Amino acid sequence: MPNPDTPSRTDYAAAVESLADRVLGALRGAGDPAVVASQVDEAPDPKVALAAVRVLGPDVFAPALLAGAPFGSGDARAVAESLRIFPPAPNAAPEAAWRDWTTVRLLARYGGGFPGSTLTDTPTDTPEDTPEDSPEDTLGVREPAPPDGAGSSWRELSASMAQLSPLALPDVDGPVHRAALDRLRDLSRGAARAMLRRDYPTAARLARWLARAPHHGARPDLDTAALVRHLELHCGGGGRTALDTAVARGLLDRTQPQRPGGPTA
Repeated sequence: MPNPDTPSRTDYAAAVESLADRVLGALRGAGDPAVVASQVDEAPDPKVALAAVRVLGPDVFAPALLAGAPFGSGDARAVAESLRIFPPAPNAAPEAAWRDWTTVRLLARYGGGFPGSTLTDTPTDTPEDTPEDSPEDTLGVREPAPPDGAGSSWRELSASMAQLSPLALPDVDGPVHRAALDRLRDLSRGAARAMLRRDYPTAARLARWLARAPHHGARPDLDTAALVRHLELHCGGGGRTALDTAVARGLLDRTQPQRPGGPTA
């Protein structure tokens, strides 16, 4: 007989959606800026809330990266605690490994692991020279092997990059981002297919990669602004999809002036 006190999958899914809603509110300048800390402090089961932090990964830093929202010490402690309670698996899939690596590097930036450091996907120290108190050591996360998507089909690539969408943020770069730029046409095909299938979650995730491309002088084959406008109108009320769409919008607005009538005109 199931233990009634054991969290269910529904509990975990609800916690993820709740945290996504909080991050979205902070990204829009509304709600409590201490997103992660408040989510954990107010949760009926803090462990479930910490699991949600692990699921969102780098996206908990989106308000800080896109909107300059504060990411306080309480938030940093909560992210570090989530990595301690739910440590990265040594045999994790490449997508999960890259999300964990990026989370740790962003935590180093905002949590004081490397004072004054900037985020890259390449360590600044050799393993022998890495300080003992660095996030890579204390949290047990190492840089994954570079992605090898050269031989993958556009469908396989799109599925993988959709899982890696939390890495599609400003001022975050590395091998995954370079792979996305090299395969923009394939990502455009994946986003178009997702829209035709009304798979809005996948379309929103891929839209983030397409919206990021102009920051690096690249131009997707798909009209990303039109894609994001359609998602804003039709993607529904799911917290994670709304967050992905808002991040894509934020990336677009950093490179494109808004037309009269607002961002969805």
